[in-house]
Amino acid sequence: MKTIAFVIPWFGFDIPGGAEMELKGLVSHLHDAGVKVEILTTCVKEFTSSWSVNYYKQKAYVENGITVRRFKVKKQKTDLFNTVNKKLMSNDKLTPEEEKIFTDENVNSPNLYKYIAKHKEDYDLFVFIPYMFGTTYHGIQQCIDRAVMIPCFHDESYIYMDRFKEAFSKVAGMIFHARPEMELASKVYDLSNVDARELGEGVYTDYEYDAERFREKYNIDSPFILYAGRKDIGKNIYTLIYYFEEYKKTHHFDDLKLVLIGGGKVNIPARIKDHVYDLGYVPMQDKYDAYAAATVMCQPSKFESFSLVVMESWICETPVLVHNQCNVTKYFASDANGGFYFDNYREFEAEIEYLLSHPEECKQMGENGRKYVLDKFAWNVIVDKYTKYFQDVIDRRKK
Repeated sequence: MKTIAFVIPWFGFDIPGGAEMELKGLVSHLHDAGVKVEILTTCVKEFTSSWSVNYYKQKAYVENGITVRRFKVKKQKTDLFNTVNKKLMSNDKLTPEEEKIFTDENVNSPNLYKYIAKHKEDYDLFVFIPYMFGTTYHGIQQCIDRAVMIPCFHDESYIYMDRFKEAFSKVAGMIFHARPEMELASKVYDLSNVDARELGEGVYTDYEYDAERFREKYNIDSPFILYAGRKDIGKNIYTLIYYFEEYKKTHHFDDLKLVLIGGGKVNIPARIKDHVYDLGYVPMQDKYDAYAAATVMCQPSKFESFSLVVMESWICETPVLVHNQCNVTKYFASDANGGFYFDNYREFEAEIEYLLSHPEECKQMGENGRKYVLDKFAWNVIVDKYTKYFQDVIDRRKK
C-alpha cells in the first residue's frame, strides 16, 4: 500500500474540533500500525479563524512522525459567502449561481488542488474530511477515482446542494460513523458506484476514572446530570437547562444537580443557580472522573454524526440521555441498550425519575455501553476496519 493522504481544511495536533480530533486520532493510530499516512491541509489556523489568512507558512514538515503539508489559501469574498450561507442556515434553497458562490468562496487552496492533481499517482487514496468545505468539494475533483470521504453528515440544508449531489456520487468511497448517517446519505446521493460503509470512529478506552475523586475535588455529594462539551445554542444546551429548571419546580425535595463542563458561556436562571455547577474547562482526568460520578450524561444535541461524549460516558460506565431528534445518538442509545432518548419534557422527567429510582438498572445500562464501545470503537478495532476498507477500495480501483 502506498501513502494515504488525509485532506482537511485546517489541522493541528493541538486544536479542538470534532473532525480535527477524529483525524488526529485516526492518522496517529494508522501510523503506529505501519500504514503510511500524510496530512494535506491549508495554512489557516482553525475553523474560527479567518479563512483568508495564512497563519502558517506553506511548507512540509514532520510532526509526531507524520508528514504534514500546508498550502496557502486564496482570499475569500466574505460578504458573498455570508449572504448565501445565511440562506442555507435558514433552509432556503440556493440557485446554481449561489451554490457556486458557496463552494468558490469557501475555504479554498488552489495550490493544494494543483498538488493533488500533480502527485495523485504517488498516493493510493486521498481521504477528505468533512464534507461541506471547499477543500473537499474542489479537492475530490482532482483525484475522483482515488477520493474517499469521511463526510460527517447531518440532516441539514448543506447536504442537499445540487453541486454536492453531483460531485459526491462519483467518489470511490465513503465512510460513515453510524447507520443513520449512511441511511441519510443513501437517500440524498446516488451511492450505487461508491464503496460506502459504516465503520465508526475510534475511541480511547484505556483511561482510568474515579467517581469519588471527582466528588471530593468539587465538593459534590448529590446525584447529578452531567453535560460535557461546548456550551452553545447549536448543541441545544438551553433545552437541557430549561428541562432541568422545570424538573426542580416539581421536585423540591430532590437533591439532583446539573454539572456542566466544557467551553462557552450560558445563562443560568436565578432559581436554579444553587443547583447548577458550571465548571468550565476541566483537566482530562477530571472529565473522566465526572462521567463516572454522574447518574447520567445528557447529550441534548439534535445534530451529531457520532458524539464522542456518549462513547466516553459509556467507557466510564455511565448511561446516557439523548435527544430523540438526533438519529445517530438515538440509534446508539438503543443499539447499545445504554440509555434513553427524549422528545419533550415529560419524557425527560420520567427518564430521570427512573434512573434515580432504579440504580441497578442504571448501572447495567452503563456496563452495556462500555461493552458496546469496546466491541465496536476501540482503536484496535477501528484500525483493523479502516485498513481493510482502504485495501478493498484500492483493489477495486485496480481491477
